[in-house]
Amino acid sequence: MRGKQRHPERVVVLALDGVYPFELGMPSRILGAADGRYEVLTCTVDGRPVRTDADFTIGVEHGPEALETADTVVIAPVSSSRVTAVLPDEVAAALARIRPGTRIVSICTGAFVLAAAGLLDGRRATTHWQLADEFRRLFPHVDLDPDVLFVDDDPVLTSAGAASGVDICLHLIRKDHGSGLANTVARRCVVPPFRDGGQAQYIERPVPEAGATSTAATRAWALRRLGEPLTLADLAAHSRMSLRTFARRFHDEVGLSPGRWLIQQRVAHARHLLESSDLTVDQVAGRVGFATGASLRQHLHAAIGVSPQAYRKTFQTAR
Repeated sequence: MRGKQRHPERVVVLALDGVYPFELGMPSRILGAADGRYEVLTCTVDGRPVRTDADFTIGVEHGPEALETADTVVIAPVSSSRVTAVLPDEVAAALARIRPGTRIVSICTGAFVLAAAGLLDGRRATTHWQLADEFRRLFPHVDLDPDVLFVDDDPVLTSAGAASGVDICLHLIRKDHGSGLANTVARRCVVPPFRDGGQAQYIERPVPEAGATSTAATRAWALRRLGEPLTLADLAAHSRMSLRTFARRFHDEVGLSPGRWLIQQRVAHARHLLESSDLTVDQVAGRVGFATGASLRQHLHAAIGVSPQAYRKTFQTAR
């Protein structure tokens, strides 16, 4: 856990020609709200102003030398018309300044930059779902999953389009400093505190059809009752829909089945309790709705690859 560092994590965001200004500002806005835990700098490959995808340019204070000092590097996305299989010489030279072992994060089309640099070969990664076919054509040696919001293949992380940049920044905070701080930052920035990386990028009908009943109230109801043995029938009954209608509408709105969504919420709550309480693993399992500690171990390991004891020890050591 990087939270053991006494100095702020230095995050350097690389802005390339054609950068999307919205995504470029995400690391500074989200990580900058984390109580001084991160120092966020922005650089270009030559220290000069960079053209954006909009009708303005952006001036920066740092050149590529800032990459040599980074603990984490973020590659901001560029217009899809600028993605190529071969990096321009100045971009390749800038990336070569990154120290071995540095954590590297891409947002949206930033994954094309990492792939062109060979940093994603043999790794699982994601990018915007609309660009999946082009990405696979250019980089067949990358294990692309275009159906998720972000992929953490430590120390390289990739995320999908636009708002998933917020998700991956919150994921960094949660991973480095725990869910408590991540939730605080989310509240400050008025964004959802947790969207699991495995959540679907593309949801066919995120807004209910006219006259349709949303499942939002039932989701809120379920979150207050995670410790209870909720079934699909319970959820459908609360929403006053048939099982088939509820399951279909839920997937249309959330991009997940009700069962998978419940597991994600229970795992997220379990992580919070492991970080913030002294409850035993079995007690945590009961609080979040898993029948046994063994069930919690199975689901937590599937989600983040560690046992409850190892997860808790990481945060206790950091504290």
